[in-house]
Amino acid sequence: MGRTVVVLGGGISGLAASYHLSRAPCPPKVVLVEGSERLGGWIRSVRGPNGAIFELGPRGIRPAGALGARTLLLVSELGLDSEVLPVRGDHPAAQNRFLYVGGALHALPTGLSPSLTLKVASLAMDSLCRGVFAGNSRELSIRSCFPSLFQAEQTHRSVLLGLLLGAGRTPQPDSALIRQALAERWSQWSLRGGLEMLPQALETHLTSRGVSVLRGQPVCGLSLQAEGRWKVSLRDSSLEADHVISAIPASVLSELLPAEAAPLARALSAITAVSVAVVNLQYQGAHLPVQGFGHLVPSSEDPGVLGIVYDSVAFPEQDGSPPGLRVTVMLGGSWLQTLEASGCVLSQELFQQRAQEAAATQLGLKELPSHCLVHLHKNCIPQYTLGHWQKLESARQFLAAHRLPLTLAGASYEGVAVNDCIESGRQAAVSVLGTEPNG
Repeated sequence: MGRTVVVLGGGISGLAASYHLSRAPCPPKVVLVEGSERLGGWIRSVRGPNGAIFELGPRGIRPAGALGARTLLLVSELGLDSEVLPVRGDHPAAQNRFLYVGGALHALPTGLSPSLTLKVASLAMDSLCRGVFAGNSRELSIRSCFPSLFQAEQTHRSVLLGLLLGAGRTPQPDSALIRQALAERWSQWSLRGGLEMLPQALETHLTSRGVSVLRGQPVCGLSLQAEGRWKVSLRDSSLEADHVISAIPASVLSELLPAEAAPLARALSAITAVSVAVVNLQYQGAHLPVQGFGHLVPSSEDPGVLGIVYDSVAFPEQDGSPPGLRVTVMLGGSWLQTLEASGCVLSQELFQQRAQEAAATQLGLKELPSHCLVHLHKNCIPQYTLGHWQKLESARQFLAAHRLPLTLAGASYEGVAVNDCIESGRQAAVSVLGTEPNG
């Protein structure tokens, strides 16, 4: 009998892990277990009544660096090249990002009035932590949240200098799509039918490779059998596994572990996450005051609005017919945390009203939207708070010391971006296989 690997979580990390396992020369038997009825995790694209595409989660993927190149390689392997919508380097969405400060939009990094320059470093860091992690810059670990910044500072002693000089290069895969992205200096890319096309293509590929995909099967517990195999308890059945790759949130995994793994559970339970409300708005006949990717909002300006993405600027192909201006308002921060803690009802109307006010105040979009989608993503962004890397280290040490056949993957650990999650899945597969998978 060959080995059985059970992958927990059908988000992009679990899908990537299953994909790379299935492509090994002698693949193990792979079972992918997902608690909900759909795969793709936070990546979810919805079509509006006029055919417009609304992203409820990530809306564009960066092609930069080795990880960006690896994701493009995956896109090509899945046959999705013709579906790619790139944002080229000379495009306004690539060149212009804004900060909403003092009731006005300021282009970054130029265009800041001298009176703002002193504040800009802390405002930019505050906004970056809110924009990427929906978190508080004073509580987050720069080492864990922005490893390239941390490396740059260690190497060059200056964050800004580090960014200018670059933080070292890692070997990059090569393909026609990767070469095109480099030549045209893409800043990001999406897929014609929305980013959810990626997990959908992965699922089709996995099924063709004989991977068992179980949906609607939340894991209830993990226990170790006498011979060192796992018993994975599901709602109405159980699985035996020689190895488990966990691509579910760290805090969820911590509650499934057996008593003998209590120290590991403690380390994992300390990795918390915050919620974000995503409000997609579409306006007919409206125009933006500026052209760019979007703007971030520092907490001092608004404790609830993290930023607004100008979706139509980057991907007009997804505006539908007749085309309408699409923007996405991200709500979160201390405002949402206070609301959640207070136990009051978090209604769709509350988020919609808050988002429409932000679009009206910050972008001058005063008319009513023709279409609106509101989604509250509970605990969707892990927080790499101070000491995060020590938690990871103690988890690693426990797994190694006890030789547990468990590998951790996903956004809880070393990066929340789509590229990071795909890479964590790939690395999990590599560590289980003991070799690099290939086609």
